[in-house]
Amino acid sequence: MLFNWIPRILVGGGIPLVGLGDWLGWNVNLLFALCALTIVGLAVYMGRATDSVSIHVGSRIGGILNATFGNAVELIISIFSLKAGFVTIVLASMTGAIIGNLLLVAGLSFFIGGVMHQRQKFNIYDARFHVGLLMFGIIVAFVFPRIFNMDGVGQDGMILSIAIAIILILLYIAGIYFRLFSQRGAYPVDEESEDKEEAEWSKKKSIGVLAGSTVGVAYVSENLVGTFETVTATFGLSELFIGVILIAIIGNAAENASAVYMAYLNKINVSIEIAIGSSIQIAMFVLPVLVLLSFVLGNPMALVFSAQELISMVLAALLAIVIINDGDTNWFEGATLLAAYLIMGIGFYLL
Repeated sequence: MLFNWIPRILVGGGIPLVGLGDWLGWNVNLLFALCALTIVGLAVYMGRATDSVSIHVGSRIGGILNATFGNAVELIISIFSLKAGFVTIVLASMTGAIIGNLLLVAGLSFFIGGVMHQRQKFNIYDARFHVGLLMFGIIVAFVFPRIFNMDGVGQDGMILSIAIAIILILLYIAGIYFRLFSQRGAYPVDEESEDKEEAEWSKKKSIGVLAGSTVGVAYVSENLVGTFETVTATFGLSELFIGVILIAIIGNAAENASAVYMAYLNKINVSIEIAIGSSIQIAMFVLPVLVLLSFVLGNPMALVFSAQELISMVLAALLAIVIINDGDTNWFEGATLLAAYLIMGIGFYLL
């Protein structure tokens, strides 16, 4: 099966080649391509492993697990980027991860699901919960640091970033508790996975694959980060484009594969949880953790985005909110999200 042997080739051949290329000093642009393809293969394995787990635990927890391990790729790449001092690329990659999930991943899921099943309904209560967190995490928490640091980031800007990062993490943890424990049974739940399908892997094997993939991503990411300067200089690309588009697409491979496949199977609740839930997790957990880690790594990063990044995230969030707030979707809504992503991608390329 195509879905099985392509990632097997990417990982089985990619990791040795990356190590060999780094040792022998191969062309840096070639090494960038090898690292990118290998990370995509590893991300697919992470997605397949968490898909197996989600069959056993249900769509809500399964979606959270998919979002978490999908975002592990972005987190690992960003940690190595921070360590190397690429703060601009880290902020850009977080921007790209958010708009990529809201527009590209959700758009592909809605489009494929709509083509296969015409109209797909999802849990309106979960959708409204996501809307609230999107409004807070992106439109509120990201806009304020920019407003208060219009003239540059000083000590007060760093203090504000730390405070907001801590608040975001605490609220995100509270949100997980609210959904899974505090309000359990208070709202209707559509369990799409009750068809009792068989998981591809056992829980034990899935954990082993996740652990191995995480180690592999960490190793390859360190080599990937080392190619950034040469790649930007060779192709005339900005650090903003590298982060928003290239790194985000590489890191979002697991979400793309898992969310679209679930929509194809008419499990749109899982697709929503992966795509929208992943954006929320990036905004309210992954990025705040990186802000705090940046001080430990000696390259402090304020929670202040460029005007282009901030406006793109706000517009992506507003468009996603309008589309998911009615509780159903179709292929045209997916095409709308994809069109918005294409427009933003062209804009970042031309910067």
